Amino acid sequence: MNPLPEDMENMLMGSQSSHASVHDVHSINPTQLMARIESYEGREKKGISDVRRTFCLFVTFDLLFVTSLWIIELNVNGGIENTLEKEVVQYDYYSSYFDIFLLAVFRFKVLILAYAVCRLRHWWDIALTTAVTSAFLLAKVILSKLFSQGAFGYVLPIISFILAWIETWFLNFKVLPQEAEEENRLLIVQDASERVALIPGGLSDGSENEAEEKQDSEKPPLGL
Repeated sequence: MNPLPEDMENMLMGSQSSHASVHDVHSINPTQLMARIESYEGREKKGISDVRRTFCLFVTFDLLFVTSLWIIELNVNGGIENTLEKEVVQYDYYSSYFDIFLLAVFRFKVLILAYAVCRLRHWWDIALTTAVTSAFLLAKVILSKLFSQGAFGYVLPIISFILAWIETWFLNFKVLPQEAEEENRLLIVQDASERVALIPGGLSDGSENEAEEKQDSEKPPLGL
């Protein structure tokens, strides 16, 4: 028995590879494919993903929670009017909590503008807010006299620090990776739909069988 010529072997391998690729494309269910495309396009039309919306809600919660703690601190230390005048009008870096509230406002404005309005997909802005928050709070804790002013001297700086780092973790490990994965899936589905549309005869079972039979008939006979 003589071995097959090299050209004949290459022809057989190419034919089998082509047959497999055609079968894979035809095996795609057009109904499921279109439903998946419409699903992804519907998410894109929302303008903002569910996970990004959750992140924005958490940023809003950060502002409201710190504001609530600061208002409670104002009431505890002699009433809102008197303490507000003391902390805002007569602001003192070493004893006032007003700057911690402003820090929460700063985080809220920057993050909402970057990730809700502009819909950015990088971590630069969250890195900026977290770095500024961490540096300011560490300096204030070291230099100020907050710890001598009761429980709020501990609670407000610690809560602000923790919330800022939770926002960083949530964006880097939840929002950005999940959105990138969704975008990759959409590209894959769109690419598959384009390849299917280029195949003549549609996606019917009869067309698939005809294509397979045609390729089988075109296979060169094996020589001995």
